[in-house]
Amino acid sequence: MFSGSYVAMVTPFDDNNKVDTQKIKEIADFLITSGAEGLVPCGTTGESVTLSDEEKLLITRTVVKQSAGRCPVIAGAGTNSTEHSISMARELEKIGASALLVVTPYYNKPSQEGLYMHYKNIAASVKIPVVIYNVPGRTACNILPHTVVRLANDCPNITCIKEASGSIDQATEIVSKAKAGFCLMSGDDSLTLPLMAVGGSGVISVVANVAPGEVRQMC
Repeated sequence: MFSGSYVAMVTPFDDNNKVDTQKIKEIADFLITSGAEGLVPCGTTGESVTLSDEEKLLITRTVVKQSAGRCPVIAGAGTNSTEHSISMARELEKIGASALLVVTPYYNKPSQEGLYMHYKNIAASVKIPVVIYNVPGRTACNILPHTVVRLANDCPNITCIKEASGSIDQATEIVSKAKAGFCLMSGDDSLTLPLMAVGGSGVISVVANVAPGEVRQMC
């Protein structure tokens, strides 16, 4: 599932600061017809940390319905609370998300063992694939390669990482040590090509919101 150009979708709002579902539908159609190989609503680019749970479910439900099976939809499910993340993961699975994007807990700065248990419990709560999202510049938390490899080995549905640490060395270690079939996707547009050169499978892209065809062509 996890290869090529996936788009970290923006979240449009109307003049009353409400989620604009009509615009979401238009954006989804534009991205799919322009070459996006997957859609990722309610990630960081979609303002996930300032959306309510109800808004996240509305956005994801709208994208899933509008995509109509034309491409996978990876829904943002992660929070800095394990129980809250599990609750969101279960609800997003029910409404038809193809997979879940789960960011490392922000602010809390958990240990590597804490990160392992966080992801293990979330993955055990659903049947669909889980994508680890590592973006230490925003979360103040870096999930290290040995923890990623351990999760990939122990949790069958943890099958990918969105790697945005900015470290080619870290990405290379994950690719070289993870089991066959585990995917690494770039979380930084500027590092997509270098990460693919060391074994990455694609990107969850911001710039693809405005240049979906070009990002797909690069991948």
